[in-house]
Amino acid sequence: MSRNLGAATISGVFDGCKSADRAAFVAYLMAGDPLPSTTAALIRAAIDGGADIVELGFPYSDPLADGPSIQAAATRALRAGTTFDSVLQIARSLPVPVPLVAFSYFNPLYVRGLERCARDLHQAGFAGAVIPDLPPEEGAEAVAVFASAGLALSFLVAPTTPAKRLSLIARVSTGFIYVVSRMGVTGSVTVIDRGTKALAQRLREQTDKALAVGFGISTPQQARMVATFADGVIVGSALVDLIASSPPDQALPAVRSYCARLSAACRRGADNA
Repeated sequence: MSRNLGAATISGVFDGCKSADRAAFVAYLMAGDPLPSTTAALIRAAIDGGADIVELGFPYSDPLADGPSIQAAATRALRAGTTFDSVLQIARSLPVPVPLVAFSYFNPLYVRGLERCARDLHQAGFAGAVIPDLPPEEGAEAVAVFASAGLALSFLVAPTTPAKRLSLIARVSTGFIYVVSRMGVTGSVTVIDRGTKALAQRLREQTDKALAVGFGISTPQQARMVATFADGVIVGSALVDLIASSPPDQALPAVRSYCARLSAACRRGADNA
């Protein structure tokens, strides 16, 4: 599978998972954490564990949508010398069979230039992007630029998203729609907000695009519950925490094992760890 066919590639993964009666497992990792040289192996470990899509975070000094775990990961990555170009190089080095989705705040893209960023991301093998601080009302240019480069662009919806904005996001998102499970920033929680399912149902009334739920999912039990109503399960902070807490020689097997448990839980009707 080519990684850089944009929305079609990402949609194909969700369609394949749907046919297999499972939700797609989307693993988020921060590029350059703990070091740029370790990221490629960590991505491969996540894929070996069953990740269907990998979201690769571009470290940024002011990640407003992220909680302490990913903020700390971004700080470690920046201190290790990770740059936009080094993340692109990491992506280029990965002959992996799953789509890569760039997770980047808007400012680094704006400074570099949207057209240049879209071209560089496509050439590095990315299939799409999530820009968490880009409002859909201001995203028309980015949607057009990314689409012309063959990239999907996914927007976020939250429990408090008003109906008019919900309709706009359902219309302009490509690849998938990122459903935020709770208000606030990223980070693990004990219980997934019951309103998340209702939010997904509101979206189902307006679009047949894939819905992937993130923010707060950390256990197989939570993944299993979300998989009953969503097309995708996104796990980020818990995976970042696992990498940070693992001894260097244990990080790869820990990531592989954790992702395998989450991937298994994404099978509907799954009854495992």
